[in-house]
Amino acid sequence: MSDSPRNDQAHEHVYIDTDEGLAALCAELASVPYLVLDTEFLRERTYRPQLCLVQIKHEHVLAIVDTQVIEDLSPLVTLLLDERIEKVFHAASQDLEIFWLMARRVPAPVFDTQLAAPLLGYNEQIGYGNLVSQALGIELEKSQTRADWTRRPLPDKQIAYALDDVVYLETLYLKLRRELADTGRLDWVAPEFRAIEAIEKYDQPAGERWKKVRNIARYKGPALAIIQALATWRELKARETDQPRNWLMKDEVLTTLAQQQPADKAELAHIRGLDRRTREAYAAELIELIAQARQRPPEPVPAFKKKIKSTPATLARVKLLDAWVHQRAAELDIAPGLLAPPGLLERFVAGDGRAALPGWRDALIGESLERLASGESTVRATQAGLSLQAV
Repeated sequence: MSDSPRNDQAHEHVYIDTDEGLAALCAELASVPYLVLDTEFLRERTYRPQLCLVQIKHEHVLAIVDTQVIEDLSPLVTLLLDERIEKVFHAASQDLEIFWLMARRVPAPVFDTQLAAPLLGYNEQIGYGNLVSQALGIELEKSQTRADWTRRPLPDKQIAYALDDVVYLETLYLKLRRELADTGRLDWVAPEFRAIEAIEKYDQPAGERWKKVRNIARYKGPALAIIQALATWRELKARETDQPRNWLMKDEVLTTLAQQQPADKAELAHIRGLDRRTREAYAAELIELIAQARQRPPEPVPAFKKKIKSTPATLARVKLLDAWVHQRAAELDIAPGLLAPPGLLERFVAGDGRAALPGWRDALIGESLERLASGESTVRATQAGLSLQAV
């Protein structure tokens, strides 16, 4: 293969598989205002995603970068970290995680079409194929969704599939951005973009991993201390060996170890679900870890926000507010679940009030919900829908 133009099923592009070719491509794109990007990777058997391809588009430039064979990816990293260039993705989080692992920085600024689309009436969390279909009237080929991206040479069908992910994404981006600007909603989505650029989303200390164990608040004393020690050990070992953490030990095995606290290899052998390879490779390490952890106090469990217990009266108030949210969502052509995410109205009624409304939502529905919740206003059904009226 070489850095040469190709034409696979209608998309003319350049396939980059040399350091020199990548450097030339990045130099050509260094002054553009935006880049449309997607990645293909595998993660089933590794802790870190194995990056296989990066697809890039800007106007007439369409390229596939073969990250498996290029030795020096630094020109690509430099390009992605250039804050003068807007980086366009659909459902950006996994792509951004890959680039964060490469550079320990998150490419910014970002425009995520999955986050932008609901502000124009599309469903929340809409998939790329569905958005292309609904917004552009184009049905994408789906047969390569589970393809092996490590194989070389790549079949033409896989290349065409990979290119589709940026060819139509550029058209979507330009359309959505224009419509958001025309409706005065471009600033609304900016905080959502900044949230996915936050380094805290990707830089997760191993010592914090125990907080994600299901029902962690149930455990106390030595059992909690053991869970904390084992979860940290598992995370570090998964990174060291580059294998999925659950291959080493699933959460339910981790909590079983914390409850039964085996003191030797014989007791460890009776822990149900503990992978044989993990037990044989790390038995002494695990036993010592458990023995040490049970002798020290655990870290305090964060104060998790308790689920609001609804009474018939509060549920009725929530349903009243929800009816008005649906009315406003229809008027604004926004998905109701985006305007008032699940649980938001419960928190509003439970006492949080307008503090429960993140970002731009308060300006759109804060005052009306407050008046409804306090009884200052009510809703009236009309032929056109619902209207708000003072009491």
